[in-house]
Amino acid sequence: MGNDGGSIPTRRELVKEAARNPSASQMKESQQEQQEYQWTTDPISHKPLAQPVVSDASGRLYNKDTILEYLVEGARKEEADSVTQGTIKSLKDVVEVKFEVDDEASAKANHQVWKCPVTGDRLGPGSKAAYLVPCGHAFSGSAIKEVSGEKCLTCETEYASNDIVPILSVVATDVARLSLRVKALQEKGLAHSLKKVSGGGKKRKKKDEVADAVEAKMAGTKRAAPKASNGTHDTDVSTAINNSSTASLTARVLEEQNRAKKRKMENENVRSLFSSRDQSKPIGKSSDFMTRGYSVPTETKR
Repeated sequence: MGNDGGSIPTRRELVKEAARNPSASQMKESQQEQQEYQWTTDPISHKPLAQPVVSDASGRLYNKDTILEYLVEGARKEEADSVTQGTIKSLKDVVEVKFEVDDEASAKANHQVWKCPVTGDRLGPGSKAAYLVPCGHAFSGSAIKEVSGEKCLTCETEYASNDIVPILSVVATDVARLSLRVKALQEKGLAHSLKKVSGGGKKRKKKDEVADAVEAKMAGTKRAAPKASNGTHDTDVSTAINNSSTASLTARVLEEQNRAKKRKMENENVRSLFSSRDQSKPIGKSSDFMTRGYSVPTETKR
């Protein structure tokens, strides 16, 4: 059978249903599945979340060992960079979230189930939960709203209202507030954990000032006394600096440099590279290296 032309499909048969936008129930189901995954799985290693668990400034959860491997060994760097978007550069950019484990529910679910230490509500997909910075204790949204104060209910650590971080929140107002919080902390030189960002402390600035002062003094001394003997130049630089600690540090650095240079020059291998005779007194044919090995004929000289 066949070859009679009756098997050619019509357009109506090819396009049975037009593309439709997902319904509210479908969107809710998809969001629930995504929340379930984010509450139970590390987004970088794709392993189940298990304490110790850390969170970044946006409230996303990770296994602490995954972040350590990424920061120390560079493991899963490409995937980590795509997930974190470069927001995690050190452990100061994350806070360890301290969940209270529901042992009975965890035994039934075969994975860790967390609950609020105040209300006993389960912390997971579909629930509003938050943790406090810097202590990291997690509570349900109702506990944060009703019993919130200036100290953590578990450890009595003081916190500010802006340091309440919602966990995996998709609410637009929460996302905007957390973004503004990050910008405000960066202006103060602080990380998500409220610790100072490395490189911006007073010690680093002091070292930079010392290096600039040493360089400026050395340049000025060289211009003023280019023919100074060994030892005199170092003394002039160190004594020209007003700050006593800076001057002593400079003197030690210059003294160490001179000792290293002297050790190199006393090395027999280094000395063998240089000639010991007086170069101003030529010997034999070396007086004219351009005619070395060539003698002018006698007839030509006459």
